[in-house]
Amino acid sequence: MSGEPDALAVVKQLRDLAADPLNRRAIVQDQGCLPGLILFLDHSNPQVVYSALLALRYLAECRANREKMSSELGMMLSLQNVVQKSTTPGETKLLASEIYEILQASSSADDQGDEGASCRRKAQFFLGSSNKRAKTVVLHIDGLDDSSRRSLCEEALLKIRGVISFTFQMAVKRCIVRIRSDLKAEALGSAIASTKVMKAQQVVRNENGDEVMVPFVEDGPVALEQNTELPDYLPEEESPSQEADKAVSRMGSTQGGVGWLNTAANFLSRSFYW
Repeated sequence: MSGEPDALAVVKQLRDLAADPLNRRAIVQDQGCLPGLILFLDHSNPQVVYSALLALRYLAECRANREKMSSELGMMLSLQNVVQKSTTPGETKLLASEIYEILQASSSADDQGDEGASCRRKAQFFLGSSNKRAKTVVLHIDGLDDSSRRSLCEEALLKIRGVISFTFQMAVKRCIVRIRSDLKAEALGSAIASTKVMKAQQVVRNENGDEVMVPFVEDGPVALEQNTELPDYLPEEESPSQEADKAVSRMGSTQGGVGWLNTAANFLSRSFYW
């Protein structure tokens, strides 16, 4: 064996690097990584496709990246193909739609005149009411103290069918979860409680606009539909908080990221370019 990383290993590493806000600009500016991620969207392995989407979702959280991403050859068409493909899992379609919306909105904001209006109409027609099929739940998690507890949360949430993506704000012990609209928030609370070492409360705003924490009713575990379509990796969603990047950032990951970014870029270059 040569030890050459395969497509899934490379895209997972890119996904993990993109999860760190400090790496996002470098990944998009690299000449091979962004085109490679686009090509991964047409991969036969659904795990590769979903990991590529998660990486793109992270990269799109950086506003400075969006113009380049939306104009990259094949980006928007590939996202459309993922959504329109009949064999694409529901959560994967929703994630692709969210990325498309973010990039299309950025592109439309810069467009002027009839051409811009045409692009907006096209996006509306293509996406329809995708926002109505998903919602965001903010959890405050007692016991979310370190990376091992975070891993437990990841494992618990990824078992739930209907969880699209999530991100952690470790500094304030919060998790922002993007879920399908038909999934109850209580299912998330039950999943966190199943770890036996953590307990979740939902963060909502009262009539005065102030944040309050609402405990989940403890009347037995909520029946959960197990998620068997997606691989076991960490999905995250852009937090509504303006401090999300600071909370998610992992100290010391940049130096290691640069080396692996070069490895990934070399792999993509050898795989897709002459």
